[in-house]
Amino acid sequence: MIDATTLPVAAVNWRPAFRIIRSVFPPIDLFEDIADPADWPLLISAEQKTNPRLMETIGNLDLVPAERRVGGPGASFLMAPFTHVSPDRPSRFGDGTAGVLYAGDRFDVALLETVYHHGRFMARTGEAPGWTSQFREILLDVAGRLHDLRGGNPAHAAVLDPDDHTAGRALDAALRRTGAEGVIYPSVRCDDGDCVGLFYPDLAANGRQGRHIDYHWDGARVDLYREPGSGRVYRIV
Repeated sequence: MIDATTLPVAAVNWRPAFRIIRSVFPPIDLFEDIADPADWPLLISAEQKTNPRLMETIGNLDLVPAERRVGGPGASFLMAPFTHVSPDRPSRFGDGTAGVLYAGDRFDVALLETVYHHGRFMARTGEAPGWTSQFREILLDVAGRLHDLRGGNPAHAAVLDPDDHTAGRALDAALRRTGAEGVIYPSVRCDDGDCVGLFYPDLAANGRQGRHIDYHWDGARVDLYREPGSGRVYRIV
C-alpha cells in the first residue's frame, strides 16, 4: 500500500486535455445555464414541481461540494462525472461512491483508454460485429496540483496494474482523506501518454465538444474507429 502522504505533487496545466464519452449522454440544461451554481438548489426545487424526472438527468448534486460546482456552457462535461456515479461502475481510482473525471494528455490516450473499456463491455454482450457505438471527443482545460504516480517507482506497480484496480481504489480513499485534488499517472494503454483523475469538477474548465467518433467491434475487440464528419476510418493497433 502506498503511503499517500509521501507521494510527490505536480502542477498540471493541460490546454487542452482529452476525454471521450458516449454520445447518448446529452448536455444537462441546469449545468449549462447561466445561473449561478449557488442558485441551483432553488431552481431544482422549483423545476421538480413540473418535472419529476429532473433528478434522473442531473444526478446527485450533493456529491459535489457547493463551492466546487461549475456552471455555464460546457459545464455538463465537467459536472456529470461527479453527479452520475454508482457502485456498479467503479474505476481505477474510485469505488463508484464519489466521482472522478478522467482525461488524457492527447487524443490517442483517451482513445485507447476508452477502446479498452468499451471492448470489455462488448465482450459481455455477445453482439455481432459491426459499427456498434457512437462517441464524442471532449476537450477541456485542466489545471491543478495533483499527486504524481509517474516516474517508474516500483512501489506504484500495483496501483497501475492494467486490469486489477484494487490498489488504485485503496489509494483513492487514502488520498481523499488527506484532501487531495486528484492524481496524474502514466497511461497503461498508450505508451508515453499521461492521464489525470480529478476529484473535483472545478479543476477543469472550458469543456467543449470535438469530433464525433464511431467504434467498430470485430467480435473480439474494437479494431477500427471512424470519424463520421470526414468518413475517414482508422485501424487501432
